[in-house]
Amino acid sequence: MKNCTIIYNPNSGKGIKEKELLKFEKILNDYGYNANIIKTEYKGHAREIVRNLKKTDLVISIGGDGTFNESMTGNFERKKRILISHIPVGTANDIGGMYGYGKNLVRNLKLLLNGSIKNIDICTINDKPFTYSAGFGKFINISYDTPRQLKKKYGYFAYLIEGLKDFKGATKLYDITYKINEKTISGKFSFILISNANRIAGIQNFYKNVKLDDNTFEVLLCDLTAKKDMAKSLYFLTTSDITKAPGFYFYKTNKLEVKFAKKQEMGWSLDGEKYVEDTDTYNIKIVRNVQILLPKKNIKKLFLDDSIQDVI
Repeated sequence: MKNCTIIYNPNSGKGIKEKELLKFEKILNDYGYNANIIKTEYKGHAREIVRNLKKTDLVISIGGDGTFNESMTGNFERKKRILISHIPVGTANDIGGMYGYGKNLVRNLKLLLNGSIKNIDICTINDKPFTYSAGFGKFINISYDTPRQLKKKYGYFAYLIEGLKDFKGATKLYDITYKINEKTISGKFSFILISNANRIAGIQNFYKNVKLDDNTFEVLLCDLTAKKDMAKSLYFLTTSDITKAPGFYFYKTNKLEVKFAKKQEMGWSLDGEKYVEDTDTYNIKIVRNVQILLPKKNIKKLFLDDSIQDVI
């Protein structure tokens, strides 16, 4: 039999029941896997587990987007990467929603095991991977500053509560110079969002026609500060095309350098988790052909190469 390692975060979302994990073990056995189930015990633990795994054929991350980020980071730190996958149990679950999962964990596992192996582009910022988004500035800190207890009580609405508080506050501008598509541009911006995803902050089809294997990622900068202009941009986001909204600057690229006029104390959000580095310069690029296993449901929508490669 093959070996599968499940890494689950007991603090993600509303938690995982033990009886569900027992069902997972039986299903994996039915699909020809010995199951090794490991619970994370502290921040960064999933990264350590994946980095140090000795023998396994498949890793399944079960938790929020941040748990998958840790697992992917550990995979990048190995000499030889393992086939990796993710089942969502978090609050926003942007990655899971994009891949086509539902809310039933057992059904999601079967969708995964009947899925396809795909080569995906993974972005890195100063060589640290992020699986779908990196952001800085206005609203960005909501993902990691929203209290865990609030998320457990209200779920996704906890982010909306914190977002409303942020909206009422003052908007700061950051002095940034960025190099993109052979151009160097300077200005003052309220936020920057870098992503390789069509679902961000719980919003499906945030961008149109995103492909996960086209050797490009999406970049969005904003220089708005007035609340009325921010409100108009939310209208564009939910009803039209955010890339066409006044005050927004949109690019597709495979290389970006962002330099702040001075080091910032505020952290970036990488897949919803706080990221701080002692530098004023950030280089974003793509690592190609990272193998993941995911459900077949949205492959034709998400990939230029929409062929199906079953797990062997």
